[in-house]
This record gives sequence, structure tokens and C-alpha cells, in this order.
Amino acid sequence: MGALIAGVLLWSIVHLTKSITPGLRSVIRQRLGAGPHQGLVALLVLGSVGLMIYGWRSAIPEFVYDAPGWGRHLNMLLMLIAIYLFGVAQGKSRIKQIIRHPMLTGMFLWALGHVLANGDSRSVVLFGGLGLWALISIFTVSRNEGTWIKPEEVPSLGREALSVVIAIVLYGLLFASHRWFAGVPLVG
Repeated sequence: MGALIAGVLLWSIVHLTKSITPGLRSVIRQRLGAGPHQGLVALLVLGSVGLMIYGWRSAIPEFVYDAPGWGRHLNMLLMLIAIYLFGVAQGKSRIKQIIRHPMLTGMFLWALGHVLANGDSRSVVLFGGLGLWALISIFTVSRNEGTWIKPEEVPSLGREALSVVIAIVLYGLLFASHRWFAGVPLVG
């Protein structure tokens, strides 16, 4: 469990450094140079993902709480929404008129859904930790960015529909392969 906790903490610290202590990040970037700084951040993020994967696979799940029966079904709906939000975060989307940080919101929904569907210790650490990170990030990034200026340009309905179709296809692929990449079958 220690590796899982370390991975979630490392991920959170690396990502929150920019929004909580922007001065520190600037100092590190100036001392190392832009390229080495980006390389260090990438290495730390990859290291955190590696720790989370190793920690998840090696931790023995222990009972923490009974997940509600409806939690699994709500999780499946939240995953579809999260995948859509991840996809539209970098491009144009009408959802950006409503949600300021679609990727962080998607990450929070992903984590929330998994906490509702699972009541074991490693799920609480991984999904609870990453959900808390996403929630803190939404507030700290918004604070640093100041007043929200909604994008003026919105995509056509056809482009928006294409984003939904892509999200549904990706959802199906992730659903079918969850057993292999997460080690947990969703059905069966």
C-alpha cells in the first residue's frame, strides 16, 4: 500500500506545485532551464504512475465500507461523462460554456464513480486521493486564472455529436478491456 500512497502523493505534489506555489516552480525552471525542467516533471509524473500501478497490483485490498448497490451503475454513467470531458478538454466544445475545467472535472467524476463502486482500501487511496487532487486543482487553478472568460467560439452541432460518438466508442473499448489493464473485470 505504501507504493500506492507514494504514487498518489507524488502525482498530486508535482501537479499542484504549479497552482499552489507558482513561484517555486518558476525558480526551479530558471535554475534547471526550460527543457530539463519539463523533463524532470515528465519523469516525476511517469514515476508516480509507475508507483500507482505497482502499488495497486501489489496491495492486498481490505474492506473499508460497503459500496452502495447503485454505485456500480452510477460509476458506469460517470465514466462515459468523464471520457467525454477528457476528450473535449483540449478542443472546442459547448460544454466549455458550462464547465471551466472539463479535464479536471472529468478526473473528479472518474474518481467519484470508482469510490462509489468500490469499498476496498486500495480504491479509497487511489480514487479518493486522485479525486481530492482534482477538486483542489479546480479551485487553485481557477484562483490563479482569475475571472472566467468563457470561450466565444463554439463548435458546430456535428462536431459536438462526433465528440459524443468518439466518447461512446472509447467507453466501449475501455469497458471491454478493463479486466486486462486494471486487473478487475466489470462483468462476469
